[in-house]
Amino acid sequence: MLDKFLEYLQLEKRYSPHTITSYKKDLEDFSHFYMKTESSEDISKADKKIIRNFIVELSENDISKRSINRKLSSLRSFYVFLLKIGEIKVSPTESISSLKFYAEKQIPMSQEEMQVLNDRVFGEVADKLDQCIMEVLYQTGIRKAELCGLLFENTDLHRNELKIIGKGNKERVVPVSPDLVGLLNNYLEIRNPQDEYKSYFFVNKKGKKLSEKFVYVVVNKYLSLVTSKQKRSPHILRHSFATHVLDNGAEISKVKKILGHSSLASTQVYTNANIEQLKKVFNQAHPRASKKEEL
Repeated sequence: MLDKFLEYLQLEKRYSPHTITSYKKDLEDFSHFYMKTESSEDISKADKKIIRNFIVELSENDISKRSINRKLSSLRSFYVFLLKIGEIKVSPTESISSLKFYAEKQIPMSQEEMQVLNDRVFGEVADKLDQCIMEVLYQTGIRKAELCGLLFENTDLHRNELKIIGKGNKERVVPVSPDLVGLLNNYLEIRNPQDEYKSYFFVNKKGKKLSEKFVYVVVNKYLSLVTSKQKRSPHILRHSFATHVLDNGAEISKVKKILGHSSLASTQVYTNANIEQLKKVFNQAHPRASKKEEL
Protein backbone atom coordinates (compact mmCIF):
# COMPACT_ATOMS: atom_id res chain seq x y z
CA MET A 1 0.00 0.00 0.00
CA LEU A 2 2.94 2.30 0.67
CA ASP A 3 4.16 1.82 -2.90
CA LYS A 4 0.74 2.79 -4.25
CA PHE A 5 0.75 5.94 -2.12
CA LEU A 6 4.21 6.96 -3.32
CA GLU A 7 3.14 6.33 -6.91
CA TYR A 8 0.11 8.54 -6.30
CA LEU A 9 2.36 11.34 -5.02
CA GLN A 10 4.54 11.05 -8.10
CA LEU A 11 1.96 10.65 -10.85
CA GLU A 12 -1.11 12.50 -9.58
CA LYS A 13 0.26 15.03 -7.09
CA ARG A 14 3.43 15.49 -9.16
CA TYR A 15 5.59 15.96 -6.10
CA SER A 16 9.35 16.27 -6.49
CA PRO A 17 11.62 13.24 -5.88
CA HIS A 18 12.99 15.00 -2.78
CA THR A 19 9.49 15.42 -1.30
CA ILE A 20 8.53 11.82 -2.09
CA THR A 21 11.70 10.59 -0.39
CA SER A 22 10.74 12.55 2.75
CA TYR A 23 7.26 10.97 2.78
CA LYS A 24 8.77 7.54 2.32
CA LYS A 25 11.21 8.02 5.19
CA ASP A 26 8.47 9.24 7.56
CA LEU A 27 6.16 6.33 6.73
CA GLU A 28 8.96 3.78 7.00
CA ASP A 29 9.81 5.12 10.46
CA PHE A 30 6.19 4.58 11.49
CA SER A 31 6.17 1.11 9.87
CA HIS A 32 9.20 0.08 11.93
CA PHE A 33 7.49 1.34 15.09
CA TYR A 34 4.29 -0.52 14.16
CA MET A 35 6.19 -3.74 13.55
CA LYS A 36 7.99 -3.37 16.89
CA THR A 37 4.81 -2.76 18.90
CA GLU A 38 2.15 -4.65 16.92
CA SER A 39 4.21 -7.32 15.12
CA SER A 40 2.59 -6.33 11.84
CA GLU A 41 3.59 -4.43 8.68
CA ASP A 42 0.02 -3.44 7.79
CA ILE A 43 -0.08 0.17 9.02
CA SER A 44 -3.49 0.64 7.41
CA LYS A 45 -4.86 -1.10 10.52
CA ALA A 46 -3.30 1.43 12.93
CA ASP A 47 -5.59 3.25 15.38
CA LYS A 48 -5.35 6.57 17.20
CA LYS A 49 -3.68 5.00 20.23
CA ILE A 50 -0.83 3.69 18.08
CA ILE A 51 -0.36 7.08 16.43
CA ARG A 52 -0.21 8.77 19.84
CA ASN A 53 2.26 6.18 21.15
CA PHE A 54 4.44 6.84 18.10
CA ILE A 55 4.45 10.56 18.87
CA VAL A 56 5.35 9.86 22.51
CA GLU A 57 8.29 7.67 21.49
CA LEU A 58 9.57 10.32 19.08
CA SER A 59 9.38 12.92 21.85
CA GLU A 60 11.21 10.64 24.30
CA ASN A 61 13.96 10.20 21.71
CA ASP A 62 14.40 13.99 21.58
CA ILE A 63 13.06 14.34 18.06
CA SER A 64 12.16 18.00 17.50
CA LYS A 65 8.53 19.08 17.49
CA ARG A 66 8.96 20.36 13.95
CA SER A 67 10.12 16.90 12.77
CA ILE A 68 7.33 15.16 14.68
CA ASN A 69 4.75 17.42 13.05
CA ARG A 70 6.21 16.64 9.63
CA LYS A 71 5.92 12.90 10.27
CA LEU A 72 2.37 13.39 11.50
CA SER A 73 1.58 15.35 8.34
CA SER A 74 2.94 12.49 6.24
CA LEU A 75 0.73 10.04 8.12
CA ARG A 76 -2.31 12.27 7.62
CA SER A 77 -1.69 12.35 3.86
CA PHE A 78 -1.24 8.57 3.75
CA TYR A 79 -4.52 7.88 5.54
CA VAL A 80 -6.37 10.46 3.44
CA PHE A 81 -5.16 8.48 0.43
CA LEU A 82 -6.46 5.24 1.99
CA LEU A 83 -9.82 6.93 2.57
CA LYS A 84 -9.87 8.07 -1.05
CA ILE A 85 -9.35 4.56 -2.44
CA GLY A 86 -11.75 2.97 0.07
CA GLU A 87 -9.21 1.00 2.10
CA ILE A 88 -10.32 2.55 5.41
CA LYS A 89 -13.43 4.35 6.63
CA VAL A 90 -11.89 6.54 9.35
CA SER A 91 -8.41 8.06 9.56
CA PRO A 92 -6.57 7.28 12.81
CA THR A 93 -5.05 10.77 12.65
CA GLU A 94 -8.44 12.51 12.49
CA SER A 95 -8.49 14.06 15.96
CA ILE A 96 -4.74 14.23 16.61
CA SER A 97 -3.41 17.78 16.62
CA SER A 98 0.06 18.89 15.67
CA LEU A 99 2.42 19.77 18.50
CA LYS A 100 2.64 23.46 19.34
CA PHE A 101 6.04 25.09 19.28
CA TYR A 102 7.60 28.45 18.79
CA ALA A 103 9.47 28.53 15.51
CA GLU A 104 13.03 29.75 15.73
CA LYS A 105 13.23 33.26 14.34
CA GLN A 106 14.88 33.38 10.96
CA ILE A 107 17.16 36.42 10.84
CA PRO A 108 18.02 37.41 7.26
CA MET A 109 21.38 38.73 6.17
CA SER A 110 21.53 42.51 6.20
CA GLN A 111 21.98 44.41 2.95
CA GLU A 112 25.32 45.60 4.33
CA GLU A 113 26.53 42.04 4.93
CA MET A 114 25.61 41.04 1.39
CA GLN A 115 27.40 44.10 0.04
CA VAL A 116 30.54 43.17 1.96
CA LEU A 117 30.34 39.69 0.44
CA ASN A 118 30.11 41.20 -3.03
CA ASP A 119 32.81 43.85 -2.59
CA ARG A 120 35.43 42.21 -0.40
CA VAL A 121 35.01 38.48 -1.00
CA PHE A 122 33.88 38.31 -4.60
CA GLY A 123 35.63 41.57 -5.47
CA GLU A 124 38.85 39.58 -5.60
CA VAL A 125 39.50 36.41 -7.60
CA ALA A 126 36.63 34.08 -6.74
CA ASP A 127 35.44 30.63 -7.75
CA LYS A 128 32.98 31.26 -10.59
CA LEU A 129 30.65 28.41 -9.64
CA ASP A 130 30.60 29.38 -5.95
CA GLN A 131 29.88 33.00 -6.80
CA CYS A 132 27.04 32.03 -9.14
CA ILE A 133 25.49 29.79 -6.48
CA MET A 134 25.55 32.61 -3.93
CA GLU A 135 24.31 35.31 -6.27
CA VAL A 136 21.57 33.25 -7.94
CA LEU A 137 20.14 32.28 -4.55
CA TYR A 138 20.32 35.84 -3.25
CA GLN A 139 19.24 37.69 -6.41
CA THR A 140 16.36 35.38 -7.39
CA GLY A 141 15.17 33.84 -4.10
CA ILE A 142 14.93 30.35 -5.60
CA ARG A 143 15.25 27.28 -3.38
CA LYS A 144 18.43 25.19 -3.28
CA ALA A 145 16.59 22.21 -4.83
CA GLU A 146 15.40 24.49 -7.64
CA LEU A 147 18.95 25.68 -8.24
CA CYS A 148 20.30 22.11 -8.36
CA GLY A 149 17.53 21.08 -10.76
CA LEU A 150 17.74 24.14 -13.04
CA LEU A 151 17.75 22.91 -16.63
CA PHE A 152 20.02 24.43 -19.25
CA GLU A 153 17.07 24.78 -21.66
CA ASN A 154 15.20 26.82 -19.04
CA THR A 155 17.82 29.57 -18.87
CA ASP A 156 17.24 32.42 -21.32
CA LEU A 157 20.09 34.82 -20.67
CA HIS A 158 19.20 36.90 -23.73
CA ARG A 159 15.83 37.71 -22.17
CA ASN A 160 17.20 37.82 -18.60
CA GLU A 161 14.88 35.02 -17.45
CA LEU A 162 15.01 31.68 -15.69
CA LYS A 163 12.14 29.20 -15.86
CA ILE A 164 11.98 27.49 -12.49
CA ILE A 165 10.27 24.16 -11.79
CA GLY A 166 9.07 24.47 -8.20
CA LYS A 167 7.07 22.45 -5.72
CA GLY A 168 4.38 20.30 -7.30
CA ASN A 169 6.19 20.75 -10.65
CA LYS A 170 4.70 24.24 -10.94
CA GLU A 171 6.53 26.50 -13.37
CA ARG A 172 7.33 30.16 -12.84
CA VAL A 173 9.52 32.69 -14.60
CA VAL A 174 12.09 34.55 -12.50
CA PRO A 175 13.77 37.74 -13.77
CA VAL A 176 17.56 37.99 -13.76
CA SER A 177 19.55 41.22 -13.50
CA PRO A 178 22.08 42.16 -16.20
CA ASP A 179 24.80 41.88 -13.54
CA LEU A 180 23.79 38.30 -12.75
CA VAL A 181 23.58 37.45 -16.45
CA GLY A 182 27.21 38.53 -16.70
CA LEU A 183 28.18 36.16 -13.86
CA LEU A 184 26.28 33.29 -15.45
CA ASN A 185 27.98 33.87 -18.80
CA ASN A 186 31.36 33.84 -17.02
CA TYR A 187 30.43 30.52 -15.44
CA LEU A 188 29.51 29.06 -18.84
CA GLU A 189 33.15 29.55 -19.88
CA ILE A 190 34.24 26.89 -17.35
CA ARG A 191 31.12 24.68 -17.42
CA ASN A 192 32.11 21.19 -18.54
CA PRO A 193 29.31 18.68 -17.85
CA GLN A 194 29.51 14.92 -18.29
CA ASP A 195 27.19 13.68 -21.05
CA GLU A 196 24.52 12.41 -18.64
CA TYR A 197 24.37 15.79 -16.86
CA LYS A 198 24.37 18.13 -19.89
CA SER A 199 20.71 18.97 -19.31
CA TYR A 200 21.53 20.70 -16.00
CA PHE A 201 22.76 24.29 -16.04
CA PHE A 202 24.95 23.97 -12.95
CA VAL A 203 27.46 21.13 -12.63
CA ASN A 204 30.38 20.69 -10.25
CA LYS A 205 34.05 20.48 -11.17
CA LYS A 206 33.61 16.79 -12.00
CA GLY A 207 30.85 17.66 -14.44
CA LYS A 208 28.06 16.18 -12.32
CA LYS A 209 24.76 17.68 -11.17
CA LEU A 210 25.07 19.74 -7.99
CA SER A 211 23.91 18.10 -4.77
CA GLU A 212 21.90 20.05 -2.20
CA LYS A 213 24.55 19.24 0.40
CA PHE A 214 27.23 20.84 -1.80
CA VAL A 215 25.13 23.99 -2.18
CA TYR A 216 24.59 24.17 1.59
CA VAL A 217 28.34 23.86 2.25
CA VAL A 218 29.13 26.64 -0.25
CA VAL A 219 26.56 29.01 1.23
CA ASN A 220 27.62 28.31 4.81
CA LYS A 221 31.28 28.85 3.89
CA TYR A 222 30.79 32.29 2.34
CA LEU A 223 28.22 33.62 4.79
CA SER A 224 30.61 32.66 7.61
CA LEU A 225 33.03 35.22 6.20
CA VAL A 226 30.62 38.14 6.61
CA THR A 227 28.32 37.33 9.53
CA SER A 228 28.24 35.82 13.01
CA LYS A 229 24.58 34.77 12.64
CA GLN A 230 24.03 31.11 13.40
CA LYS A 231 21.68 30.46 10.47
CA ARG A 232 23.78 30.46 7.31
CA SER A 233 21.78 28.27 4.96
CA PRO A 234 20.49 28.61 1.38
CA HIS A 235 17.05 29.33 2.84
CA ILE A 236 18.46 32.37 4.64
CA LEU A 237 19.49 33.77 1.25
CA ARG A 238 15.92 33.21 0.02
CA HIS A 239 14.66 34.93 3.18
CA SER A 240 17.13 37.78 2.64
CA PHE A 241 16.06 38.22 -0.98
CA ALA A 242 12.40 38.53 0.00
CA THR A 243 13.10 40.87 2.91
CA HIS A 244 15.37 43.18 0.94
CA VAL A 245 13.16 43.55 -2.15
CA LEU A 246 10.12 44.21 0.04
CA ASP A 247 12.09 46.71 2.12
CA ASN A 248 12.97 48.52 -1.10
CA GLY A 249 9.38 48.84 -2.25
CA ALA A 250 8.60 45.75 -4.31
CA GLU A 251 4.91 44.78 -4.50
CA ILE A 252 4.19 41.79 -2.29
CA SER A 253 2.00 40.14 -4.96
CA LYS A 254 4.92 40.19 -7.41
CA VAL A 255 7.34 38.87 -4.81
CA LYS A 256 4.88 36.05 -4.16
CA LYS A 257 5.03 35.03 -7.83
CA ILE A 258 8.82 35.13 -7.93
CA LEU A 259 9.13 33.01 -4.78
CA GLY A 260 6.57 30.50 -6.06
CA HIS A 261 4.34 30.76 -3.00
CA SER A 262 0.85 29.32 -3.36
CA SER A 263 -0.63 31.79 -0.90
CA LEU A 264 0.03 35.41 -0.01
CA ALA A 265 0.24 34.43 3.66
CA SER A 266 3.55 32.66 3.01
CA THR A 267 5.04 35.83 1.54
CA GLN A 268 3.63 38.08 4.25
CA VAL A 269 5.98 36.43 6.76
CA TYR A 270 8.78 38.48 5.27
CA THR A 271 6.94 41.76 5.80
CA ASN A 272 7.44 41.26 9.54
CA ALA A 273 11.21 41.10 9.18
CA ASN A 274 11.71 44.86 9.34
CA ILE A 275 8.87 46.59 11.14
CA GLU A 276 10.82 49.84 11.34
CA GLN A 277 10.88 50.01 7.54
CA LEU A 278 7.13 49.49 7.45
CA LYS A 279 6.64 52.29 9.95
CA LYS A 280 8.77 54.58 7.83
CA VAL A 281 6.78 53.76 4.68
CA PHE A 282 3.53 54.37 6.53
CA ASN A 283 4.63 57.72 7.90
CA GLN A 284 5.79 58.86 4.49
CA ALA A 285 2.88 57.59 2.42
CA HIS A 286 -0.36 57.37 4.39
CA PRO A 287 -2.58 60.49 4.13
CA ARG A 288 -3.59 60.25 7.81
CA ALA A 289 -0.10 59.59 9.12
CA SER A 290 1.56 62.40 11.02
CA LYS A 291 4.58 63.86 9.31
CA LYS A 292 5.93 65.03 12.64
CA GLU A 293 5.46 61.97 14.79
CA GLU A 294 6.42 58.38 14.16
CA LEU A 295 4.21 55.48 15.12
